[in-house]
Amino acid sequence: MAALQQRLGHTFADSALLLRALTHRSFSTDHNERLEFLGDAALSLTISSLVFARFAGCDEGDLTRVRAHLVREESLHRAALQLGLSDVLRLSEGEARGGGAQRPSILANAVEALIGAAFLDGGYAAAQALVERLFGALIATTDMASWTKDAKTELQEWLQARRLAVPAYRITATRGQAHTQMFEVECAVAVLNLQQTGEGRSRRTAEQEAAARMLDVLKAADTPGTPLCS
Repeated sequence: MAALQQRLGHTFADSALLLRALTHRSFSTDHNERLEFLGDAALSLTISSLVFARFAGCDEGDLTRVRAHLVREESLHRAALQLGLSDVLRLSEGEARGGGAQRPSILANAVEALIGAAFLDGGYAAAQALVERLFGALIATTDMASWTKDAKTELQEWLQARRLAVPAYRITATRGQAHTQMFEVECAVAVLNLQQTGEGRSRRTAEQEAAARMLDVLKAADTPGTPLCS
């Protein structure tokens, strides 16, 4: 816990909040879902503020698209890996055996819960500082061209520009009860023999995650485009 708090840049006065933020519902009834609710709000507000300042020449639509990319599951999952959350999550034995500590949705939710816990422990300033630590450098060093389209649209246009067939999406798994259902979707580019998967609380969200991961693979060697605004 001490090492995690060092990575977070926040030492909890109430250590119970930190433990709760790391507790999955499979482990205890005192789990992190309520903290996740708070963290989602603090995350959205802080990201909005950072994006507003960074892209002063952009309109509401562009800013909204950037924020959507940054608060999506994929971005939060990456933040969780940077923090090493897989090693400290509290999961039931069954969830742990099933790979829960590596599941993007669980890790992303834990990041939001940690932001919520920081908010309760130290106020908005503490939550804001944590979000800025996790996302500030990315926002400061990127350009608007990287965020202007949703992942599915951008992937389709990337492939069409190279005269390749559009990707195919299919649901590969569903988990949970109807009101908390999680979808797993595969995005396949058959001509390149590539597949990537994504998870989300809706089919659309899962498709967007899968498309974003496919784009990461395809664009790894590409040169970024010219910024649309600055």
